This record gives sequence, C-alpha cells and structure tokens, in this order.
Amino acid sequence: MQITFIGATHEVTGSCTLLEVGGKNILVDCGMEQGADIFENIEIPVAPAYIDAVVLTHAHIDHTGKLPFLVANGYRGPVYSTEATRQLCDIMLRDSAHIQEFEATWRNRKGKRADDEEYVPLYTTEDVLKTMPLFRTAGYDTEVTLFDGVTIRYIDAGHLLGSANVLFTIREGDIKRTLLFSGDLGNVDKPLIRSPQDPPQADYVVCESTYGDRVHPEKPDYVKQLTNIIQTTLDRGGNLVVPAFAVGRTQEFLYYIRIIKEEGLIKGHDGFPVYVDSPLAVEATNIYSTEMYEYYDDDALQLLREGINPVTFPDLEVTVSSEESMAINSDPEPKIIISASGMCEAGRIRHHLKHNLWRPECTILFIGYQSPGTVGGKLLDGADMVKLFGEEIAVKAEILRIDSFSSHADEPHLCEWVKKTDPGVRIFINHGEDAVTEKFAAEVAAATGKPAVAPYSGEVWDLATDELIQRAEIVPVVKKTVHEGRTDHVTDHRFEQYASPALRELRRSGAELTQLIEASRECSNKELNKMRREIEEIIKKYGPQEGTDGQ
Repeated sequence: MQITFIGATHEVTGSCTLLEVGGKNILVDCGMEQGADIFENIEIPVAPAYIDAVVLTHAHIDHTGKLPFLVANGYRGPVYSTEATRQLCDIMLRDSAHIQEFEATWRNRKGKRADDEEYVPLYTTEDVLKTMPLFRTAGYDTEVTLFDGVTIRYIDAGHLLGSANVLFTIREGDIKRTLLFSGDLGNVDKPLIRSPQDPPQADYVVCESTYGDRVHPEKPDYVKQLTNIIQTTLDRGGNLVVPAFAVGRTQEFLYYIRIIKEEGLIKGHDGFPVYVDSPLAVEATNIYSTEMYEYYDDDALQLLREGINPVTFPDLEVTVSSEESMAINSDPEPKIIISASGMCEAGRIRHHLKHNLWRPECTILFIGYQSPGTVGGKLLDGADMVKLFGEEIAVKAEILRIDSFSSHADEPHLCEWVKKTDPGVRIFINHGEDAVTEKFAAEVAAATGKPAVAPYSGEVWDLATDELIQRAEIVPVVKKTVHEGRTDHVTDHRFEQYASPALRELRRSGAELTQLIEASRECSNKELNKMRREIEEIIKKYGPQEGTDGQ
C-alpha cells in the first residue's frame, strides 16, 4: 500500500502519481510537462505493460498528455474518467499528437541538411486512436470498482467540464485507507460549470497548490470590465487579441461575449466580428454545446431549456484551415481574436501576436495563468521585445490581464477545501511552484493540525504505516528566468545553503550558458557545431578522466 510521487512535484505541470495496492499498479493522471521545467522527474518505475489502470482527474494535457505514449509503449489497461473528460481527451490528445508530428516533420527536414539523427515524436495520431477505446467512464458520486480492494468515486472539482476529485478506498488484508486526490480544484461562481462540490472525509489528501500563494481579487463585473476593454480597443481601431486555452477558458470568454452582444453594450461597432481561431477550440466548443447536463450549473441549464446556446452568437466566426486563419489579419476591420495556446508557446496565437503586438492601437488580454518563462509570462512581466518565428517583435500594444478569470481555486479556497476533508493521517501538497508547495504545506498543517509535506519526484510513502520509505534525489533543471537583465537559475535551497561561493558562481555561469543555448535557435548549424565543440572541450578538461570513478 504505497504512493510514489512522479510529476507535478514542486512544479505546476506534468501530474503523475503511482499507487501500489494489493499487487496492482494504478496511475493517477499521466500528464505532460508544460512551461517551466524546474526539477528532473523520475521515470514511471513500472513498465507500461505492468500498469494495471490509469485514473484521470480531468482532460487538460498536463494531466493526460502522456497517455498515448504509455499506450505506444505497451499499456493496454483501462483508463477511468468522467464522460466529459473522455470526449475532451479525444480531441485534445489528437491535437497534441498533431503538434508533435508537425514538429518532427519540421525538425527532420531541417536536420536532414545537417545530417542529424531522426527526431521521433513522443507519440502519433495512431497511438491516440489506440488509446481512446481504453476509456471507461462513470458519473459523479458513483462508486466504481477497479479491482478487489480498490474503488474510486468522482466528486465535481469545478475546474473544467468533467473535472473531478477522486476518492480512493483501498484495502490490503485488514487495513483500509481512503485517499483523496484534488486534481485541479476550480474557482467558485464561474460560468457554465458548477462550483467545486464539498469533498468527503479522507485519511490522506493529495492537494494541488497552483494558486496556493494567491488571493483572487473580489469577483468583478466581468461583463462591464470586458465591455470597457472591447469598447476602448475597437474605438482605437485595433484588434483585441485573447490568448486562451482552447478548452474551458475559450468557452467561458464566449459566454460573456454573448451577453455583451445580446445586450448591445458596445456602441458604434454593431456586429463586430469575433474569431475563434483554433481547430481544437472549435471542437471543444461543439462539445460544450452538446447535452452535457450533468456538468452544467443552473444558469447554463436554464439557457439550454430556453433553446439558447450559452457559448455561441451571431458574428461568431470559427476558423479551421490555415488559409482562414491567415485571412483574419488581412482584414482591417477591428475585431476580437481568440486563439490558442493560452501561454503563447505554440499554436496560431503566435501568428496573431506577430501581427498585432507592434500596433499601439491593439490590446493583448490575458485571462489565464502564465507560467514563468513563457511568451505570455514575459509579456506580463513588461518585456519590450519578444522573439516570434526568429524575429524580434516590439511590444507596443496594450497588455492587460484579468486574474479573476482563473479556473483555479485560490489560497483561501484551497485551504478551506483541505479543512473540509478532515484529513485523518496526512496531507501531500503537489502541483505548485517550488516555494509555493512548501509554504502551502505549512499553512494547511497549521490549519488542520495534521502533518503536511510537499514531496519531490521519487518520494515513496507507505500508506498503511504513514512512513516515508524512499527519499527523493532532488535534481534541479537549470533554466533561464523571465526577468529582464537577470540570468538567475532555479534555486535548490539545499544547494544554496551548503555549496561554496565558488561553486555557486560556477552554477550561475552554467545558467548563463543554458540561457545562451536557448537563445541560439536561429544560429547557423556551423555556429552551433562550433559552440558544441568548445563546450565539449571544457567537459573533457574538467570531467571525470578515463580510469577514475568520477568521485
């Protein structure tokens, strides 16, 4: 009866946890890392063919994105989720595979000229097609038996259509334990979906901490706030560009635009066009438009009963083809452009930024979390220039943010949720930035009177005895920060405490070298090979010599 923490430990993405109960290996989420990568994660310590089940909390790629990779490498067991999660995974995983296949084609075309080894995508569309038949779905508050001695129950997490907390009841012999995974906990009073439901009591609680150090501002009048932004931008003759996650945030934004249009709140721009320029967002919006009654809140249900689609309206244009996408910026009429990805790291949004960032009459509006180091994070940090497609683009557009659009619970709601679980033994904190996980663990420990820890990747706990049976080896990944003029590195607090000043300076130089490498993507192969040879000379000079043990 053990739990092994693998991903989203002291990091915000890549959720993956292994449960071992009665000889069965069960993964809770199997996510892909996105944005800043702070610590090295261990590999899943069980070969895919020997994993017996996967249980998903919701469909976001940082919780599901490596499922097809698992299948490509031998996994054939069931994948448990809600029905909405299954439908969203179908489109999101296909989109992820398409992105990886496209990148592989691009890399291999470029690499062939340099005689590089073939780049193989993590998985393909064919792997996704093999994954989807493995899904087994259940509704909220329904007990599902995975194996003898293992049952699960979903509770509405209020984060995304179909998102769930997952309550495990596990037994080995005479020992019984309950273990509650928060998944991603939603914000309250959001449109379309219900607020998070009250959690059940559990012995152990695994709680996310994405916003574990933040307090959302008082809920604004979204319609009024958006009306002012739209009116100002259109009056200037500019475009309002909204980087938005294709699933969830896009549909929420459309919900408010529908109200603004229905009530005629924008003056002088009758019939202003709204473009959803993301094939994935278009497919997701279609799913939100179907009979997902189990997941909607009362307001959305009432609209559906009246025959009103809550996320569509006249003058809404959806673009699928590349030609349609490119035509958007050729049209001089002021407009709203909603496109993915939400952090501006990939997708069509980068093209729209290239065409609109340098225009002072335009507005870039962020309505979601921006991970440090991403293009979105840099823009919010006040960058004067950003590089897109190898070209430096001046930032002249107005950069705005609406924090309260967040689909994540903030620190007070997270803490209150944990207290409601009345944890009987221990709390584990994951899915948060490095310092936040430790801070939030201390906070919930004080609030509940129960021990709380923020495990690192590779940490193993015995759930029968509440003992730590394997400590993690903490391996930081050196990355550049988003702050202009800084070449700081990710801080491993123990390293900073015990390393000599010379070693700390050497590590900072290593961070600067990493930053230089990251900024060298547009260099010629000749320049890159010269840099590589010089680095290899340093490694040969100071690395372990032949015949030594490297100590």
